[in-house]
Amino acid sequence: MVAYNVPTTNDVLVPETLLKKQASDAKAAATAAASKAEARKAKVEKRREIFARAAKYNKEYAAAERNEIRLRRQAKANGNFYVPAQPKLVFVVRIRGINNIAPKPRKVLQLLRLLQINNGVFVRLNKATSQMLQLVEPYVTYGEPNMKTIRELIYKRGYGKVNGQRIPLHDNSVIEAALGKYGIICVEDLIHEIATVGPHFKEANNFLWTFKLSNPNGGWNERKFKHFILGGDAGDREHFINNLVQSMN
Repeated sequence: MVAYNVPTTNDVLVPETLLKKQASDAKAAATAAASKAEARKAKVEKRREIFARAAKYNKEYAAAERNEIRLRRQAKANGNFYVPAQPKLVFVVRIRGINNIAPKPRKVLQLLRLLQINNGVFVRLNKATSQMLQLVEPYVTYGEPNMKTIRELIYKRGYGKVNGQRIPLHDNSVIEAALGKYGIICVEDLIHEIATVGPHFKEANNFLWTFKLSNPNGGWNERKFKHFILGGDAGDREHFINNLVQSMN
């Protein structure tokens, strides 16, 4: 009877193509593991940088607030009145629809990107924008937003304009891809640029899509097209814009 031996793995010849494929797969796996480790390391470093920037901004905001309190107390101690600086930033909300609007206010509303009712935008105050707001005062309400309002608007209702599309700010990479060349790499950088009206305010504000707000809790005033100081909702309401926006957000 003839005895047959089972060949071992060393006796079996492996095809050359299979050997090449195994070597290629091993090399690709090693490259992927190395790139993954580098990406993880870069992500950790970026997160540390973002936390450091946020801490620096919080210190800056706290110092500005303490300085404001100090100046008020100093003026009161000397028997004077403290007059705060004119606001550099306002938040504008459209409160009226499209019917019966003259051509010039209609064009100004288009320039301000207020195309629908309850739309809101940040506007840098200067001579030109002040005159534009006077033209559309019966159709909008505006005022000076505080830090809480700006932060809540961007975190809750913030969308970016990426290739003409409305993209939610779900990740800092969306902001970095669009505004990284201006040194704005995260949401806190964007908030700081808007709140302080920084050198790249125009780019940051244009990146933000128009805010789409809800009707305020409790509704508008009975005659909302009257001026705010006459019991309506239109026109400049200074710091009371914060109460309105927080009820609409």
